[in-house]
Amino acid sequence: MTVFALIHGGGGSAWDWHLLEAELRDRGHDTVAVELPVSDPRAGLWDYADAVVRATDGGGPLVVVAHSWGGFIGPLAGVRTGAEALVLVSAMIPSPGETPDDWWKRSGRPSSGITDQYELYYHDVPRELAERVSAHDGALIEKMSMDRVGREPWPLSAWPDIPTRYVLCRDDRLFTAEFVRRHVSERLGITPDEMPGGHMVMLSRPGELADYLVRVLPAAG
Repeated sequence: MTVFALIHGGGGSAWDWHLLEAELRDRGHDTVAVELPVSDPRAGLWDYADAVVRATDGGGPLVVVAHSWGGFIGPLAGVRTGAEALVLVSAMIPSPGETPDDWWKRSGRPSSGITDQYELYYHDVPRELAERVSAHDGALIEKMSMDRVGREPWPLSAWPDIPTRYVLCRDDRLFTAEFVRRHVSERLGITPDEMPGGHMVMLSRPGELADYLVRVLPAAG
């Protein structure tokens, strides 16, 4: 049995993963959806990674799965936990010394031009589910204080020596397929794995994402 540590994005929460958790457990694995300390103004990048350490508490072979902004935390958590594999899902890929706030410009990520949050993030998620998740996460965003962590340089000198996969979601409107292919090639030197789905693929296609995560375990670990 593998334990999947699930790291949410900057405007999200652990609840974003609840459908994927059910799918992975149905397939015989365990999951830990981590709440990052986004409301703590004192928390830095390593503090966020240590939240993953505390949540997983040394259980079974560990795969770290990081979404969106969580790409800054996934590799750090992988180092801290001794993870067997790291999977980035529509995630930002940091460079050494780069801050999360600076990533948007330095990565060359193009603006989508989409201002409607549903169309940008949830366009392929059932509307009622999207509204529930958005309301839940929106309440947390009101308490969010990420100024320090947003300005903190990513502390590793290189990408960690952990087998890494990247899931490109072809229908993502925030991080488009064209951008992601280039970003992954430039920063990781690998080819991303592709699947249908938008930015919140864990909500729109949880079964397919679970199948992918289980399928790549032998190759990743």
